[in-house]
Amino acid sequence: MSSVCPIHVAAFTSGATVPGARFRVRQYIPALARAGITVTERWPRLGAFPPPTKWLRPAWLAGTLAQRVPQIGLAHAADVTWLYRELVSTLVTFEGLTPRPRLLDVDDSIHLFRDGNTARRLARLVDLVVVSSPYLADAWRRWTPHVEVLPMAVDTDLITPAPLPARPVIGWLGSPGNLAYLESIAPALAEVTARFPGTSVAVCSERQPSLPGLPMHYVPWSPAAERPFLESLSIGIVPLADTPWERGKFSYKMLLYMAAGRPVVGSPVGSNADMLHRHDVGIAASDHGQWVAALSTLLADHAAAQRFGAEARLVAVRDYSITAIAPRLAQIFRRLTS
Repeated sequence: MSSVCPIHVAAFTSGATVPGARFRVRQYIPALARAGITVTERWPRLGAFPPPTKWLRPAWLAGTLAQRVPQIGLAHAADVTWLYRELVSTLVTFEGLTPRPRLLDVDDSIHLFRDGNTARRLARLVDLVVVSSPYLADAWRRWTPHVEVLPMAVDTDLITPAPLPARPVIGWLGSPGNLAYLESIAPALAEVTARFPGTSVAVCSERQPSLPGLPMHYVPWSPAAERPFLESLSIGIVPLADTPWERGKFSYKMLLYMAAGRPVVGSPVGSNADMLHRHDVGIAASDHGQWVAALSTLLADHAAAQRFGAEARLVAVRDYSITAIAPRLAQIFRRLTS
């Protein structure tokens, strides 16, 4: 009989369809259960992010907070609270009413909100801040010494390498809010697809991008669409702007490409830069000329593309799989409750 004490975790996330909630919390629940840690996830039906229409926001805020109150009441039977970001975007609200110990999980530059006041107040309310990158760790250590880095994980049992397509496909997967990054390199994509006839650009998102004149194939995003989309690619791309917000991003889409065994071309910003510097998984590109050169290299040199792809898969499984990361998360929960 196991001598490990069971732990019940009350997790508060931002919504059923929020990518971060899925990747930072939900995908760990089965693995944590096998380690004796039960996670109950709760989110407000109205979501944690305000509606675009400003006059609706007061009613939305009141409704969201009202939905949080009974969830917090139910959480008092738990051994630890797992807060994915703020309970309500950019604000500090009822975090202090959740049971301790409290873990705050951060995968974006929310320390930039409200001149840092939101992050400062949250840091004082929690027992540990877990962040996805060293950049975020440095930011949060301004307010608390209790900070740990736990990178994103990818399900390498679900996402696996598949044979390359007969014709080259340059692919981008992401949320509609990030389509501007893809559209910013449209001239480079146009030059590359003209240079290599038969090459196409595939996009998987909840909204179709504006890429006029490109040989583009659009796939509406859904959880079920991700795996076949990744299998259809030859190269995965991760363009980003270089601003404080982007420097705090952990590029989950890069991990997806890597798990699929595909070489990556990405802007050397935030975790992109760290990954491309430490591992031979692809090529960094900062401007038009570098994007054209990097993509052209991978399209012209199939052996190099295959080497990058094989290394990408190895790194994803070894360092960023759920199998690799979940035990570290379980140790954090056991340490908090010991």
